[in-house]
Amino acid sequence: MSAFAMFSLTSPSLLAFDKERAAGNQDHPHLKFMITEDSLSSNAPHIGTLHAHGLHYILGVKAGDHAYLFQQVQAAEHSGRVTSYERHDRAAGLVHRFRFVNDVPLTQSNAAIRVNVIEYWEMNDDRVQHFSWVTDLRVSQRNVYALMRGGRARWKIENETLNTLKNQGYHFERNYGHGMQNLSVVFAMVLMLAFLVDQTPQLCCALFQAVWAQLGRKRLWWERMRASFGALFIRLR
Repeated sequence: MSAFAMFSLTSPSLLAFDKERAAGNQDHPHLKFMITEDSLSSNAPHIGTLHAHGLHYILGVKAGDHAYLFQQVQAAEHSGRVTSYERHDRAAGLVHRFRFVNDVPLTQSNAAIRVNVIEYWEMNDDRVQHFSWVTDLRVSQRNVYALMRGGRARWKIENETLNTLKNQGYHFERNYGHGMQNLSVVFAMVLMLAFLVDQTPQLCCALFQAVWAQLGRKRLWWERMRASFGALFIRLR
C-alpha cells in the first residue's frame, strides 16, 4: 500500500484545504493525501467533492445512518462477493476480523457513486469493538489491515493533535476568518511551529519524557515554564 499524508477534516477545513491545494501541488507534486472523517461525511455530495479534489478517503459509516449501503453489502454477501478475513495478534491477545466488499453504491439516489466497504471487529477476552468504513481504494486481504489502521488514525489525529492544541495550553480555537492583514493565519502558523518544537523533545528527549510522565499533563508544565519567564529575581546583599 502506498504512503499517504493523513488528514482528519471537517467541512469548513476542507474548504480551507481547497484554497491551499494548488500551492500544495506545486510544492509537493508527488505527495498523496488521504482524508479520514466520521460517518457524517459519508454522503454523496461530500464524496463528490473529495473526488473533485483528487483526494483519497477512509470515511466512517454506520448501519443506522446508511441503511441502503448495508443492504447492498448483505446482497453482495448472498451473491458471494463479500470477503471475510481474520488475523490473530497473539502478543496483544487480539483477533482482527474483517468483512469487505468492493464496488457497491453509496445510496439509492446516488448509485453512480461507488464505494468499497470495510467492516472490522477487534476482539479480545473482555470485549468486542466494531467499526465500519467506506473508501475509494480497492480493498484486498493484503491491504485491509492497513486501511483499518488508517480509518482508526482519525482518533489519533484528533486526540494527539487537535485536542492537544485546544486543551493542553496552546489555546487553539475555531476561527472563521484570516484576520486583519492575515494576522490570524500568522498566529496559527507560529502556534503550529511551537507545537512542532514541543513534539521534537517529546519524541527524542528522555528528560522531557520523564518530566511529562511525572506531571501527567502538559498544561501544568507550560504554566510553570511561563511563570519562570515572568519571575523577577532580586539579589539581596
